[in-house]
Amino acid sequence: MSFQLHSAPPFRAEHMGSLLRPQNLLEVRERIRDTGVSEEEAGLHAVEKQTVGEVVQLQRDLGYKAVTSGEFNRTRFWGQMWDEFEGTVRLQDAEASMFRLYHPDVVSLIEKDRKVMPGDSVIAGSKLSWSAEKSVSNLHELRLVQQALPESEWGTIKLTMITPAWFHMRYKQGKAYSPEAYASDAEYFRDVAQVYRAELAALYAAGLRNVQFDDPGMAYFCSTAFRQGWEADPDNLGTVEDLLDAYIQLYNDCLRDLPADFHTGIHLCRGNFIGGRHFAEGSYDIIAQKLFQDLNVHTFYLEYDNERSGGFEPLRYLPKNKNVVVGIISTKLRALEDKEAMKERVYRAAEFVSAGSGESREEALNRICVSPQCGFSTHESGYPLSLEDEKKKLGLVREIADEIWGQP
Repeated sequence: MSFQLHSAPPFRAEHMGSLLRPQNLLEVRERIRDTGVSEEEAGLHAVEKQTVGEVVQLQRDLGYKAVTSGEFNRTRFWGQMWDEFEGTVRLQDAEASMFRLYHPDVVSLIEKDRKVMPGDSVIAGSKLSWSAEKSVSNLHELRLVQQALPESEWGTIKLTMITPAWFHMRYKQGKAYSPEAYASDAEYFRDVAQVYRAELAALYAAGLRNVQFDDPGMAYFCSTAFRQGWEADPDNLGTVEDLLDAYIQLYNDCLRDLPADFHTGIHLCRGNFIGGRHFAEGSYDIIAQKLFQDLNVHTFYLEYDNERSGGFEPLRYLPKNKNVVVGIISTKLRALEDKEAMKERVYRAAEFVSAGSGESREEALNRICVSPQCGFSTHESGYPLSLEDEKKKLGLVREIADEIWGQP
């Protein structure tokens, strides 16, 4: 890679983006859904501005630098970005035959009795392209946060963005696009990369300097069940490793030629969803070397909250020009972790980074940060935590960072 180690961002205390939505915001969205009134009539934009301003201040009060909108303008973590690309078609009650029935999300969400998938799934019905007129949700979100901060702090704002492979991975071979749109995955990936580059360029021009890609799919490559399902699927072309290679290349094509001061990261999530569910498990060992060395992002945000994530051993493959954020605090369980035990986990992670890079443990710690393992509200309905639980968890992350590094 050509870029140098990027720090600040990431910061020593990080969080993954989504935060618990306030009741007044949920009520406005419910009114829009249930009555059909417009967003303007319901007063959504005023409530968004108010609540995002409040959650930004909450993060600042807790000592966080990479503040987010809390994803308050989204109902689900992937937002509306894909719906805004030219050429996409939203599916409703799509037949199960279109999907990889071993994909962890599909396994969880498929309506077994009806053999359909619910809405919020998108394919390319025609050639994909980017439109400044339509691609507005991420820009709107960024501006909401900017309005709540002095301009001198805009560079630390973090925007979360869905992986470019999000919809491709759940569909059967060749079903992520219509035959009229693309003849192969390679053609499809080429245009996905183009629209992502355009989206990132527009956001950079608007002042964004910090993006985190949320990618459950990349973590699914750690799942034995997914790998076995892929290998048993006669429709697939190539191997599951070929697919992993294709997704890494897709990312690299999306990030090609980004300015040096644009920090990029990827959060590997195991599918946390409504009620704190997870969709997959498996350690990072099977993908770590390829992922850490070949994927051209600055920072890896990894879940390490319990045994389903495996140990820290794969961190020995982390190159010297990349960071890792260890997500050791659960956003699904209300119990507050023991601070000293969590600090020991950070030091343990540093030992493996050190062993792989030849650095001292203290040098390795310079490339490590700490965070919760996932967002607090992947879906707007949230997890079984209260606002006070959330504050305690974020406060604990801040304390751990202060006591280990003594800096933001």
